[in-house]
Amino acid sequence: MRALISVFDKTGVVDFARGLAGLGVELYSTGGTEALLRESGVEVKGVQELTDFPEILGGRVKTLHPRIHAGILALRRDPGHAEELERIGAAPIDLVAANLYPFRETARRSSVELGEVLENIDIGGVALLRAAAKNFVHVLPVCDPADYSTILDELRDEHAVGQGIRRRLAAKAFQHCAVYDTQIAGYLRTADELFPDELTLAMSKVAELRYGENPHQLAAFYADSSIRPLPHGVVSARQLHGKQLSFNNTYDLDAAWRIVADFSVPAVAIVKHGNPCGLSCGDDLAETYRRALAADPQSAFGGAIGINRTVDEATAREIAEVFFEDIIAPEYTPEALQILQAGRNSRNMRVMATGHQPEQPGELEAGDLDYKRVVGGFLVQTRDALPENVLTRDVVTVRPPTLSELTSLLFAWRAVKHVYSNAIVLTKGLQLVGVGAGQPSRVDAVDLACRKAGDRAAGSVLASDAFFPFPDGVERAADAGVTAVIQPGGSIRDQEVIKVANRHHLAMIFTHQRHFKH
Repeated sequence: MRALISVFDKTGVVDFARGLAGLGVELYSTGGTEALLRESGVEVKGVQELTDFPEILGGRVKTLHPRIHAGILALRRDPGHAEELERIGAAPIDLVAANLYPFRETARRSSVELGEVLENIDIGGVALLRAAAKNFVHVLPVCDPADYSTILDELRDEHAVGQGIRRRLAAKAFQHCAVYDTQIAGYLRTADELFPDELTLAMSKVAELRYGENPHQLAAFYADSSIRPLPHGVVSARQLHGKQLSFNNTYDLDAAWRIVADFSVPAVAIVKHGNPCGLSCGDDLAETYRRALAADPQSAFGGAIGINRTVDEATAREIAEVFFEDIIAPEYTPEALQILQAGRNSRNMRVMATGHQPEQPGELEAGDLDYKRVVGGFLVQTRDALPENVLTRDVVTVRPPTLSELTSLLFAWRAVKHVYSNAIVLTKGLQLVGVGAGQPSRVDAVDLACRKAGDRAAGSVLASDAFFPFPDGVERAADAGVTAVIQPGGSIRDQEVIKVANRHHLAMIFTHQRHFKH
């Protein structure tokens, strides 16, 4: 049995090679891997002993040789292939261990030059893995150090590796190469080519999840594995406490973090089933939490909390008094973490730390793409992440908003972006007091938001994610005591809507932007 080992990631390779040698496997290697094995006392031969040809072009060409690839690709039961191997002086190669130059890590460095990035595009390693994977029935393709021990165990116990394991290794090798190629294509693609004719996604598994949206569904969590650095959020967060995450836990944690990361001031959001049911901003974190909870304490039960500042002891004590399943924040003081871990609801609470305080609104979304699954395909779009300085504030009513109303309107406009359409939010100051989410009728969304707000609707302001197609929604809001409205405008009945607002002495702003979220 012959093995060719040529790896960039040297993790575990010495023990693996030593184990193979102990089983009588003849080892061949190249460059740094060969030197490391020799230094470690492992008997190994250079690939030039297979090729009778030296490395050329400064090491760029080492394994791209007919004798190597013929040895990998030859069908063992084909007499013609055996004759050809003998004719060219090649021998069968039964195991190929290769992993690739660190292209993604190199490309992510901000100071790196194009030439250095291109030098970290692996050619020989990819060719070796693909050849071995194609012929996996006879050749073991190994790209992951985590598989070394399994292969050694199989060879020791069974004296052969079964076809099930071989097929799994082949699939892993092809996937490894596909992700690698996706990363390279993403780097070389120009910024103006958002939607190329062909598109692949590179993802790496973060964790197995307890279950999907329902317990009978299986689920896993994957992270973007492209050259773009991972954003700070649930995808890169550390779990400090609690049970394994489920699909819904992860989804709500992401929604909660995305909301609070949209505010530069201290903010607390409470999310249930993807929608905010509480949101507030303020200087005192504990008081800000209380105001967020007060928006809809009934819906908040069992929800997820997002906080964009380090959680202190006072805030943790407040949170520990209510049943929440999840909390995500940049960090926690030692006292706060101890309280959350020891509270009466601690057994069911998952505590996540992102390690990062958002620096500017929308920093998680700028330049990112949003994917929505449809049967047989994907819808792909840029994220809803317009900078604040492009927001139009076109006052269309006789009465302009007061300064306090304007502050609330801008807060409401940012909040409504995170609510599923049709979306209506009512706010007072920097506090959410009513939400109408996911309604097929906009006036129904207004009714729901006003009902949730109750008496607090009086003196509140309203944000609508899209225009009012009829004036009935504004009529309903005025009847509930809403004093100002912010909405995109653009309906053929805009003048009727404005007329109703003027009749009720409401202030109204058109943004000429829409915030649909489905």
